[in-house]
Amino acid sequence: MILYRTKRGIFLVDEGRRFVMHESDWGRLINRPDLSGYLASVMRKHTVITSRFNPEDEDLLPPIDAQEVWAAGVTYFRSRDARLEESRQAGGGDFYARVYEAERPELFFKSTPHRTAGHRQKVRIRGDSKWNVPEPELALFINSAGAIAGYTIGNDMSSRDIEGENPLYLPQAKVYDQSCALGPGLLVTGAPLPPSTAIRLSVRRGRTEVFAGSTALDQLKRDPKTLAQFLFRDNSFPNGCFLLTGTGIVPPKEFTLRSGDEIRIAIDPIGTLVNVVM
Repeated sequence: MILYRTKRGIFLVDEGRRFVMHESDWGRLINRPDLSGYLASVMRKHTVITSRFNPEDEDLLPPIDAQEVWAAGVTYFRSRDARLEESRQAGGGDFYARVYEAERPELFFKSTPHRTAGHRQKVRIRGDSKWNVPEPELALFINSAGAIAGYTIGNDMSSRDIEGENPLYLPQAKVYDQSCALGPGLLVTGAPLPPSTAIRLSVRRGRTEVFAGSTALDQLKRDPKTLAQFLFRDNSFPNGCFLLTGTGIVPPKEFTLRSGDEIRIAIDPIGTLVNVVM
């Protein structure tokens, strides 16, 4: 089941069936204690089915309204190597190696709703950065009780030169207007995604694909449930929150995003998140 937040309402899609949701409050809906059970009951009882809804024809909004977005770092071996490489001269490489092996994960604040773009909306690169990359990630929606209630696709836009200059600059490398994208919808399921779930990234510049890569959830060192539990230690989220689980796809040093680049991140069965760089 996938929930879509649009300018004309909330829609539920399941195995080709399309339902118009009566609810207008997105945050209240997704923070229900048993969201998957509630949506299943809606489909059993619902009489309003529409054939006019196609996600690709809609003005989709990001699946966030009052939630914070947090992120986990150094959760894939490839991201560990990248952080070691970019921060070695600043003396921070050893810290990233320690985080990868430690029990406690790296968790950091990423975005507020107004800084978050949705499907086909624009993302930005910092004006004071020269080395910028997308970071394709599985994003968890965690309800206020700390339970993983859904999944979406996240793009953790990052300024690698700023972070590499000094690890203490991480907030500036990660948190700025339109530095995060979520979408296209929220996959709601009571079961975790299988380890074989693939994450695919493609960056196109005009008609040319300038970078492509893929990974799978079985390469994730820390399981999503553990990441969620650490985030909720001594922390509360009355509206729930989103947690990006880290990236296993890192472009080479010579690659940097440019204005006009199209970023496509695909995770089945969630869909494809598409953004263009301003």
